Amino acid sequence: MAQVQVYSLFTEFDINLFKAGKHYRLYEKMGSHIITVNGIEGTYFAVWAPTAKQVSVIGDFNYWIEGEHQLNVRWDSSGIWEGFIPMVGKGNIYKYKIQSNNNNIKTEKADPYARRCEHPPKTASVVWNDAYKWNDADWMKKRKKHNALDAPYSVYEVHLGSWKRHLEEDRFMSYYELADDLVNYVKEMNFTHVELMPIMEFPYDPSWGYQITGYFAPTSRFGYPEEFKYLVDKLHQNDIGLILDWVPSHFPEDAHGLGFFDGSNLYEHPDRRKGYHQDWKSLIFNYGRNEVKSFLISNAIFWMDQYHADGLRVDAVASMLFLDYSRKDGEWEPNTYGGRENLDAIAFLKELNEEVYASFPDVQTIAEESTAFPGVSKPVFLGGLGFGMKWMMGWMHDTLQYFGKDPVYRKYHQNDITFSLAYAFSENFMLPLSHDEVVYGKNSILGRMPGDEWQRFANLRLLFGYMFTHPGTKLMFMGTEFGQYNEWNFQESLDWNLLEFEPHKNFQNYYKNLNVFYKSAPALFEKAFSGEGFEWISYDDYENCVISYIRKGNEPNKNLVVVCNFTPLVHENYKIGLPVNGKLVEIFNSDSKEFGGSGVSNKKEITIKKQPWNGKEYAAEILVAPLAVTVFQFKP
Repeated sequence: MAQVQVYSLFTEFDINLFKAGKHYRLYEKMGSHIITVNGIEGTYFAVWAPTAKQVSVIGDFNYWIEGEHQLNVRWDSSGIWEGFIPMVGKGNIYKYKIQSNNNNIKTEKADPYARRCEHPPKTASVVWNDAYKWNDADWMKKRKKHNALDAPYSVYEVHLGSWKRHLEEDRFMSYYELADDLVNYVKEMNFTHVELMPIMEFPYDPSWGYQITGYFAPTSRFGYPEEFKYLVDKLHQNDIGLILDWVPSHFPEDAHGLGFFDGSNLYEHPDRRKGYHQDWKSLIFNYGRNEVKSFLISNAIFWMDQYHADGLRVDAVASMLFLDYSRKDGEWEPNTYGGRENLDAIAFLKELNEEVYASFPDVQTIAEESTAFPGVSKPVFLGGLGFGMKWMMGWMHDTLQYFGKDPVYRKYHQNDITFSLAYAFSENFMLPLSHDEVVYGKNSILGRMPGDEWQRFANLRLLFGYMFTHPGTKLMFMGTEFGQYNEWNFQESLDWNLLEFEPHKNFQNYYKNLNVFYKSAPALFEKAFSGEGFEWISYDDYENCVISYIRKGNEPNKNLVVVCNFTPLVHENYKIGLPVNGKLVEIFNSDSKEFGGSGVSNKKEITIKKQPWNGKEYAAEILVAPLAVTVFQFKP
């Protein structure tokens, strides 16, 4: 095997950007790249290890012998080791053997920029390139319309390992198989987007992907990188957007990972009060280090550039924003102004969002952020963090708590279901019912509903009808759309056999129709983040547990009236106030018999009368179905 040749893909400008924390395409330079030098094909390697004394590439091409292929350190104090090894190519397995100046510690590390990793529990990197030819040009041209903040946004959150398993062979489904089954299912159910729980390479299945070691490699559990591209391509060809769950908040201490990479705290903050997350037993990135910022922002850009992702859901943002997050007094140190905010992380998130939207203005970044930190979804130039949307965790908590109560007690807790509208327009909120709500003894969403079987499913229809008519975009975790009974288990397939039973099949049909209705009703999405898109009719009918409101879009004649009844009682001649004259026509009812309901509905047009009610000039008397959402449209 030929020895390492001196070679570099870096220009002086690249190095200056890297040192300044402004190189947002590092994946084009770092890692392993198959190239031809002087007519000989081989692989160029580049790794950042500034405190290393020696770096060798070890692999199946040199019998894993240290020193056979030593990389050369650059002269410019960048800390980058690099070199070209002839005749090493696609499929070769490798690691970096790093000898540190720190007590000559030797470690074997996977490549932080590897495009492919070995199948866990193996931990080496794989030299890889692919010549995948994309067929989603139509989607890429029009996705700005699909990803816009005034477009319908109904997201199906999926854990690829447990959505559906290959039963006969007791294994994961491959990216190729999912490109048929998952894509067809999502299209049939009329979701607009899929959100995948982390698919970047991770060593430990019970982490669900949130402890990442291969930030630039789709997990090999389901196939090759180009096969994942095929899955994305198929989603796009069917007009379905893809959001990737992304984890810049922490990373695991696994020996082959980023931790203590070159014998020093390279990627993690050296102060354990800022660099170690005791809840997750993981390390926290040093957001104040320029080279680390370049690594993370490059990674975000990578998934949109190389894999055509339509957005990133950024995990655990709250843990990044606050120095005292989940820490007791004495376990954290205030910032330079005496506050609890992590100024480096805040600056990083702003820079991340600015670069993402500058490079890909037709995507969205979505923050999972559970505090009242101001301006999460406001533009950076207005002092915000620059995210496109933020998860509405307060709504999720209050709503599930309310729905868990027997209807007889709900009149004492009406504020739980109405309070979200007091702050609904302070951010661009996404309403999530995510994987976190169906694990750790919380029960499934269906399992939280009170009453007998009919009432549980009626409550579930009511919950999602309320969710879809509430301002904001929507996210629902897989299985809930057909009434999964059991809690989610990452090791098992969803209980698809439940669809043999009528209540589950009916609910699946309901969710499918709810998505269709949502996408066809501009009043539910055109002003989803503006107070102009919502008007209360009544939020204080505690005795009947009924709330009513108007959803508004750009065209007043398409505005909708929504009535939610949170008890199993039918209300005849129920009076609601209205701002205009004319008639009301019922256009959607969760109590419809085709969805498993009782069929209580307003079959005729309802005449609006000149009569002050609920602080409005006009009124109408309607029939209110039990445990149901009823939606009306105005008719002149």
